[in-house]
Amino acid sequence: MEKRCDWAGTDPDYIHYHDTEWGVPLHDDGRLFEMLVLEGAQAGLNWLTILKKRPAYRKAFDDFDPVRVARYDARKIDRLMADPGIVRNRKKIDAAVTNAKAFLRVRKEFGSFDTYIWSFVEGRPVVNAWETVKQMPASTPASEAMSADLKKRGFSFVGPVICYAFMQSTGMVNDHIVTCFRYNEINNRQATGKRP
Repeated sequence: MEKRCDWAGTDPDYIHYHDTEWGVPLHDDGRLFEMLVLEGAQAGLNWLTILKKRPAYRKAFDDFDPVRVARYDARKIDRLMADPGIVRNRKKIDAAVTNAKAFLRVRKEFGSFDTYIWSFVEGRPVVNAWETVKQMPASTPASEAMSADLKKRGFSFVGPVICYAFMQSTGMVNDHIVTCFRYNEINNRQATGKRP
């Protein structure tokens, strides 16, 4: 039986996410925006809650198209507040719209959000070597720098802890524990240039 990070537990959705997404370097602007919104929505909640709501989020937020989300007006936000499929927190919904606008400004300045966000790890994943999940930090100097710069650019719900969770989920850091089967899979495929 394959060894996984303890947090993956036994829920099939969590296991699938752990085995196929978490820690895999992500360079698609649309998916990066999705993860930014979802990590912000997760603040104060369990990630599994958000993961199970992701299909509803994709429908509610126009498949996380930042151009469309940036145009959301008060009527659209009211409709989102009535959507039981998502977390109905006005501050988090407002943040998604605010962040879409900031995302588009960053993309215009840097050519892509990917180029900008990966600059916080110099374009390459940080490979950690944790033996237990308890060793993982809640934030790092890189996530603190990312948070400060995102806030300066008008983003919200992007504190250092949320930024570190974003870095983990998008593969900017490989935080699989060293005994997890995904740890070496991701590292080896990065070395060969293949998708993990």
